[in-house]
Amino acid sequence: MENNTVKVGLVGFGTIGGGVADILLNKKEEIRRRTGKSIELVKICDKDTTSDRGVKIPGGILTDDLSEIINSPIDIVIELIGGLEPARTFVLDFLRAGKDVVTANKALVANHGPELFDEARRLGRTIAFEASVCGGIPILSSIATSLQANTIMSIDAICNGTSNFILSQMEGKGADYDDAVKEAQRLGYAEANPSMDVDGTDAVQKLTIMAQLAFGVKTDWRSIPRTGIDIVKALDIRFARRLGKRIRLLATAKRVGCDTQNQAAPAGVELKVSPTLVPETSPLAKVCDAFNAVQIIGDFVGPVFYQGLGAGRKPTASAVCSDVIDTALGRTRTTFGALNLWSPDRESVPVIEPDATAEKAYLRFKVEDHPGVLAKTTGILGQHGISISSLLQDAAEDGTGANLIILTHEAPSGQLAAAIEEIDESSFVLEKTVKMSVRD
Repeated sequence: MENNTVKVGLVGFGTIGGGVADILLNKKEEIRRRTGKSIELVKICDKDTTSDRGVKIPGGILTDDLSEIINSPIDIVIELIGGLEPARTFVLDFLRAGKDVVTANKALVANHGPELFDEARRLGRTIAFEASVCGGIPILSSIATSLQANTIMSIDAICNGTSNFILSQMEGKGADYDDAVKEAQRLGYAEANPSMDVDGTDAVQKLTIMAQLAFGVKTDWRSIPRTGIDIVKALDIRFARRLGKRIRLLATAKRVGCDTQNQAAPAGVELKVSPTLVPETSPLAKVCDAFNAVQIIGDFVGPVFYQGLGAGRKPTASAVCSDVIDTALGRTRTTFGALNLWSPDRESVPVIEPDATAEKAYLRFKVEDHPGVLAKTTGILGQHGISISSLLQDAAEDGTGANLIILTHEAPSGQLAAAIEEIDESSFVLEKTVKMSVRD
């Protein structure tokens, strides 16, 4: 890429791929004027070579033969097929063929980051992945470059647009969970099987990537505590309102035991994904529909807030093309080498074991409605050292039992878990306890 022409190949020509092709083909001259580089999309590979993607493709570009990408004199390959395999194998093939890679595949980066980044370093190649987290929000580059003078203290991210849309429907229109999911599917925000969005998998994979960038954390995303929005009911939305709160699915990374005044080494980083009650006056509470947002606190800059569309053809394609431009201009090579991501040589902050963390909690119990049940429930919490800050009680909507809502003061997560387990085993409990995090 030493001359002013950079040749690009695209693998995966679905919704996002169509948006990327649209930008690279139709904004070619604008990009050249701004960057001094002529970025040419020379090959697109996809199994489907007949469907209309809504963008006019010059003849000879579209193929179903991957070898035309691997064996052509292409500088940068964009991987947009998604999933783990064959994406992992393809990316390794591209790197070994002497090509830099741009990807929007958060599952690939979260699962195979160490292997792929080590291979890229060994071969003198780069991998750019801005679009893998929060779509059009440039959050990864902000962590990696704009905030590099800071010690990052915490990250709170609404990073799954599907979940946020569902919660917004429940909050704004009074929809129950199932109806909100159906509306998200109708509008194309949710897949036919939305499990990876609503159970927190998508958010925790993105959190893994942000934590590696911000803290050097090396951890399997499967080990991070996660709770999805599939536990949230309309009554939780109503109770949250009565408490002056809104429920948002937050992916959180927080330094624990760090003295910012003397820059003492932190004890570790707490990681989790959970529906969280946030104050209705907070910026995170105001993020609605399919929007994403990330709040970062740095030791010098303080809180900074990013918001934008986190998914969809245009925002994600924008982030992919920004990575292509950065790679073409050599910026990716500079940051890729400096960050040393997923390298065994990079200093890593340890992850705090979940039971060793502390939190304020929202607990919803469905219990028998007779005298003494409240005392038994609060008594078990007290035996485990859990102090109560608020309590609400309503008759259950189905006419059986009562809903008991308890907000706790900050307590060790391990003690909360033990108390919940004991309560759930009690004869007066009608349904498994629901727990969410609470923010002041």
